[in-house]
Amino acid sequence: MRILLNGACGRMGRAVRAMVAEGRGGAELAGAVDAFSQEEGILRRLADFRGQADCLMDFSNHAATADLTAFAVERKLPLIIATTGQTDEEVAMIHAAAREIPVFFSGNMSLGIALLVRLAKETAKLFPDADIEIVEQHHNQKLDVPSGTALMLGRAIQEVRPGARLLTGRHENGKRTKEEIGIHALRLGSTVGIHEVLVHTGTQVLTLKHEALDRSLFAEGALDAARFLVGRQPGLYDMQQIVNAD
Repeated sequence: MRILLNGACGRMGRAVRAMVAEGRGGAELAGAVDAFSQEEGILRRLADFRGQADCLMDFSNHAATADLTAFAVERKLPLIIATTGQTDEEVAMIHAAAREIPVFFSGNMSLGIALLVRLAKETAKLFPDADIEIVEQHHNQKLDVPSGTALMLGRAIQEVRPGARLLTGRHENGKRTKEEIGIHALRLGSTVGIHEVLVHTGTQVLTLKHEALDRSLFAEGALDAARFLVGRQPGLYDMQQIVNAD
């Protein structure tokens, strides 16, 4: 499996390159692209890639969405998007591309998080009247608030609670309503990522928690996503499909 990697010089791009160099999963690097690279052999633009690849993986920034989707559709390359923070316009671009090519788009590339999402949804369904709050922690350089993973958790819960609304933080006085799912974002030091879903029924509290100890787990997940995506029909895929396939 030959991967064209965009964002190859960021922290996650380097983690993917290291795993590929170790021969993880039979993957090899077809090419590496990074707009800010000074490294020899790293292309500055996707358009400069002239080789053959089986898929395109992006670990750059959501601002690259337009160029990324246009390139992947033109080359008919399966696309793995491993960034978060996309605007509504950028999400629309991703959905449009998925009508032409297979696109893997997930708020988190961890299989453990995919399981957490499933458990949160099942728990919310089992306790329809419980209070639910989501707490996410990340390093102090993270740009998007709340995290894509916290939103993914909240939206999964909304699937079984159609009347629920997501509320990021609390900015004024007022009682919590039953319709609210609070999302709280903490930014501390070098925290890789911690997500908790607290479910309070009035008589008991369930705490569902996932903690990422090393960023390499997201590189592992992206390689899993690439293996899953290559050969698929056009459409939009995420980690839930991988979990269900297993």
